Amino acid sequence: MAADTQHETKAARRARLAQERERQQHREERRRRVRNLSIAAVVVIAVIAGLYTVFNRSDQSSTASGYEVGSPGIGKTAPAFTLTSSNGKATSLTSFKGKTVLLYFQEGLTCQPCWDQIHDLEKNAAKVKAAGVDQIVSITSDPANLIARKVKDENLATPVLSDPDLKVSKAYEANQYGMMGTSRDGHSFVLVGPDGKIQWRADYGGAPKYTMFVKVDKLLTDLKAGRKS
Repeated sequence: MAADTQHETKAARRARLAQERERQQHREERRRRVRNLSIAAVVVIAVIAGLYTVFNRSDQSSTASGYEVGSPGIGKTAPAFTLTSSNGKATSLTSFKGKTVLLYFQEGLTCQPCWDQIHDLEKNAAKVKAAGVDQIVSITSDPANLIARKVKDENLATPVLSDPDLKVSKAYEANQYGMMGTSRDGHSFVLVGPDGKIQWRADYGGAPKYTMFVKVDKLLTDLKAGRKS
């Protein structure tokens, strides 16, 4: 009888120890799961916080400026070009060396607001000059003969250059910001300094608003703020 009791006691002890080991394994497994979930939660929170910061800054920047900044941007050398002007002559960027030139890439003949933009710039020539701009040159993708006719009809003095194959527009990525996809320019301004370096850039024509006209006061305010930064 005593032997049976001792045997049962040993069996009970083994069972108890087995149960304790099992409970310990369960506890360790729970701790691992909690630890892994905690790490995953921290990572997710960090990622979300990072994305929020990026998008929030981007949204604030876009809201504050009202335009995008493409490439090449400020400080980069402006890509050289030679294009046929509305006056029938070949015009090169280098011909304006020593001057501060505002390049205005626009959609072209089908965009009357784009031509109104040139009218507004010419009407406010004194303000434009006071902002440090020596010359405005517009670039679009329409044929030179049609551009010449449009410039004459609109009675404009600003030279408008023909870039029919979009070679120059693509070099400035100005065809990335219009409602016509990449087949035409959007509404982009690139300020090139006397040394040929870009001092300021504003691409207004992008989604969702596809802006095709910017009031001169707004344009010059953006220009001045952009050059300072």
